Amino acid sequence: MSEASRAPASDELADRLIEVFDLVGPLYRRAQRKVEQDAPIEGLSVGVRAVLNLLREHGPMTVPQMGRAQALSRQFVQRMINDAAARRLVEAVPNPAHKRSSLIRLTEEGRNAIGAVIDRERAVLRQIDGDLTEADIAACVHVLSRLLRLLDDVDVD
Repeated sequence: MSEASRAPASDELADRLIEVFDLVGPLYRRAQRKVEQDAPIEGLSVGVRAVLNLLREHGPMTVPQMGRAQALSRQFVQRMINDAAARRLVEAVPNPAHKRSSLIRLTEEGRNAIGAVIDRERAVLRQIDGDLTEADIAACVHVLSRLLRLLDDVDVD
């Protein structure tokens, strides 16, 4: 059955999904605080960490591409890129597909900084009790991805 032909969620299911959103907000904010508490070694804000990780995962991107990928305004992403560039963590390079929109890529210092942050985050996440299974995590990713797709039409600029 295609997604378009599925029946709408019941009120009970919708209420359960509201519970998910109610958990995601505090989880995100606590994770932000944890990153910023631990990041002083690299001096990264959550916003700079987000763009560095995006570049680590996807390679060079334009500022508008990063904004769309992270559901962040182009202006916010540009400020984060400016902060990262001032610290020589990223650099602008010519974009063969668009003369006026440079590609942003990680520098060696940027790769090292985001690598250190990710290593620390992994160490914290390894402390999670062993009662979570791969199936639990796959289900969580599936649900969150589906909810994110539901909101794809929300304009972030």
